[in-house]
Amino acid sequence: MKELEPNTWEVTPLDVKLPHRDRQAHKGNFGRVAILGGAVGYAGAPVLAARAALRTGAGLVEVLVPDIIYPTVAAHLTCAMPYPLRSDAAGVGAAMAMDGLSAVTTGLAKGILDKGAFRPALERLERADAVLLGPGLTWEKGPGEVCRRLTEKLTCPLVLDADGINALSGHIDVLDSRQGRLTVLTPHEREFIRLGAELEGLERTEAARRFAVEHGCVLVLKGHRTVTALPDGRCFVNTTGNPGMATGGSGDVLAGMILSLLGQGLPAEQAVPWAVCLHGQAGDEAAGRMGEYAMTPVDLIEAIPDVTKSF
Repeated sequence: MKELEPNTWEVTPLDVKLPHRDRQAHKGNFGRVAILGGAVGYAGAPVLAARAALRTGAGLVEVLVPDIIYPTVAAHLTCAMPYPLRSDAAGVGAAMAMDGLSAVTTGLAKGILDKGAFRPALERLERADAVLLGPGLTWEKGPGEVCRRLTEKLTCPLVLDADGINALSGHIDVLDSRQGRLTVLTPHEREFIRLGAELEGLERTEAARRFAVEHGCVLVLKGHRTVTALPDGRCFVNTTGNPGMATGGSGDVLAGMILSLLGQGLPAEQAVPWAVCLHGQAGDEAAGRMGEYAMTPVDLIEAIPDVTKSF
């Protein structure tokens, strides 16, 4: 890797060295990872993350979603293990079935995770080698509370993306309570500022470094030349990617890729910047085929096999 300045390196595809797989390996050797997310209107987010995790080599992928979107998610995940959790529509929907009405469409429920889902979610997530919280979860009080409580309790490597990050807004003490446990945050700049971080007057690399050191986490500050900052002050600047990736769902793909490599046991200083680089390279492959205007997050996922094969 090229050193840009003290404690800061540039990551290119030539720096990514995925390990060769043992010929005697089985699915348990490549990590059991779990994703919690989704809500009515956002069922695609955990699906994209799960498919990206599978394409990046995870052995087993479990996806926990509100029961009201479970049929949709299950229909799109033939290679993962979807599991329904109680939503705020659970009781209301049954009561209104006689009238042929939907609890969500009548405004009596929002189709989000119920705070009572915490205990069953914890029981399942504790079995995972790495966990992703947040894709499509929504920034509502109930799901936010569940997310914060899980963040406090889980001991395995934890990735917080999207609404998993938003749940920490005004609750940065929850993040600080995980010092000594591996926590990865993947904010874009607006989410970063919501966490109370300072960007004005600072280089992105320095802003990410300060936050990671202060809060003992790995910080992935997304954008052009995405920065990965480690809690020991080291920073890695990505060189891959293009503007065609600036669309809803690309971040879910990245979160799933980071989750996958962490679940396979790669150390954070490799798993996170390598996943960022692979994600950008998949975006460049997709842009080469589709063009930057037409490409979608699904195209990113479909480009992952060629990218990982070359590494």
